[in-house]
This record gives sequence, structure tokens and C-alpha cells, in this order.
Amino acid sequence: MSVLTPTAAWQEMLDGNRRFVAGQPRHPNQDVGRRHDLAHQQNPTATLFGCSDSRLAAEIIFDLGLGDLFVVRNAGQVIGESIVASLEYAVGILEVPLIVVLAHDECGAVAAAIDGTAIDATPLPPAIWKLIAPIIPAARKVLTESGGSSPADIDAELVGREHLRNTVASLLQSSEMISTAVAEGRLGIVGANYRLAEGTAVPVITVGIDSGLEVPETQEGSK
Repeated sequence: MSVLTPTAAWQEMLDGNRRFVAGQPRHPNQDVGRRHDLAHQQNPTATLFGCSDSRLAAEIIFDLGLGDLFVVRNAGQVIGESIVASLEYAVGILEVPLIVVLAHDECGAVAAAIDGTAIDATPLPPAIWKLIAPIIPAARKVLTESGGSSPADIDAELVGREHLRNTVASLLQSSEMISTAVAEGRLGIVGANYRLAEGTAVPVITVGIDSGLEVPETQEGSK
């Protein structure tokens, strides 16, 4: 099982992301030997819950390899029962020290939620509407705070950040196992936003992570 602290695990991911951004990836743990070593066990550094967007290939953007990340994804990184269960498996069985919740700019789920705030919004298929519904409160909050009156007045980046904070809060509220692990110092959570053009993963909210880490930009809303 992992012996890394939550802060050390996040530092490893930050270092890998910096290599990716600089165009100097090491492509670790991607050879035949690693594949054989993992045939009967796994010991991931962290678990990543992210959006399903094809531009967020988790192991690539953090310059990691086979067995390094336990990855859970859906469109818009929306918390649900199966998501929480998968994350609890990573924490309770695999004993990962870190959960990274990864959002990104230009998110289609966020755009759909923003469009859904309009009174005359075009109906979406029921399953898609159910998925993006948890993002709607973030869009409405941003609209209210902006003083605007239509989806055109909503800043998608602000919605993404608000939804990210809500997702981390919902995860802690939904899982006693995860909230207990954080309280005991065994687990940290980072909510980060991935910038597609730059390739950087910028922390927006951290829980149980030392504040002294060097990060790509000043983080917001840390705990």
C-alpha cells in the first residue's frame, strides 16, 4: 500500500504535470516489466475523479503510468452513488492518500448547465439532464452574483470553479469513510482545474494538504 503522505502524493502529481507542460515527460511505468508487476496487485499513488472529456487523459497530463492512478470519470465530474463507492474503494481498500477532483475549461457539461438556466431552454434527453442537474445551482449562483439576466451573462469559468467546490463538499458529506480519513490526516483532497491550452492543473480547493507547496498559480478557497 502507499506510504506517501497526502501532500507528497500531490507533489508527485504536480511534478509530473510540470514535466508535461514543459514538454519533458518521462513516461514512467509504461514498460513490459511494469505490466507484469501489476498483474496481481496495485498500489496507486492517488485516485483521480475527473470529467470524461477526451482531452483529459489523466496519466498523460500528470506524466504517470500503469498502476499510478485509480481513475473514475463521468461527464462534468458529477458526484453520484457509483462515484462515491469507487472512491471509497480506493480509500478503504487501496489506501490511497489523495483524491484529485479534476475539472477543466471549455467543459460541455458546464455549458449545458448554463444553457439550462434559461426559462425557454431546449429540453435535453432525460439521462443527460439528470447528469448535469447538480451543476445548475453553480450556474444560477454565478448568474445571481453577476447581476445578469440570461445564460449569456454567466462566466463558464466561474461556474466550473463553483461546481468544483460543490463537488468536493458533496463528496465529504456523502462519505463518512472519506471524511474520517481526511480528519485523521490519512487522506487529502485537491479540487483542480485543468487548462486545456496550457496543460496546467491549477488547484482551486485543497483539504488536508500542506499549504507550503509550490503550485502553478495561487490557489483559491483552500482549507
